[in-house]
Amino acid sequence: MEEPGYGVLLTGAGDASRRTDVLRALRAVTGLSAWRSGQLLDAVPLVVVERTWLEAAESAARLLAAAGADVRVRCTWSGCVFVPGSGPGDEQPCTPPDWSASGCPPARRFRLRD
Repeated sequence: MEEPGYGVLLTGAGDASRRTDVLRALRAVTGLSAWRSGQLLDAVPLVVVERTWLEAAESAARLLAAAGADVRVRCTWSGCVFVPGSGPGDEQPCTPPDWSASGCPPARRFRLRD
């Protein structure tokens, strides 16, 4: 079975007074220029990180959230979207394509880590 990938969804730019902080965090996460990062910030909601490990996705999401952005982590395997730190299947049931929600490998693996 293929290892699930995770992505970071930027769902909101946050408060206008913290736009510069969010822009800096977005640059740090993506490695893009200030101009391109500003364009991305104006285009929310969008995926800023795709197909990475859970730990890397949560780290990027926490960096953006600390700067004031609204972010979620998305499992590319099951489509489950969750707040960083809560884990797959905690906020909403996973809906994997070929498994029951209770048999979702990413959610099950996350629960075993605790």
